[in-house]
Amino acid sequence: VQIQAFADPAEASGNAKKLSLDRGMAVRQFLLDNGIEPYRIDLRALGAETDRAPLDRVDLLVLAGRKNG
Repeated sequence: VQIQAFADPAEASGNAKKLSLDRGMAVRQFLLDNGIEPYRIDLRALGAETDRAPLDRVDLLVLAGRKNG
């Protein structure tokens, strides 16, 4: 799972990267608490690096993994 966290710079008091990191960490903790192994989580705090609305959001991408054996 890749977590892509974003934050609207107007709402983040000039620190969109930190706010997006805080959001992403909260989602990561939720996944960990619900049984997802840490090595299966990739967190990307992207701040305001988006042109899609809403700017305040967290996207989860399920990436194809390798098959064992």
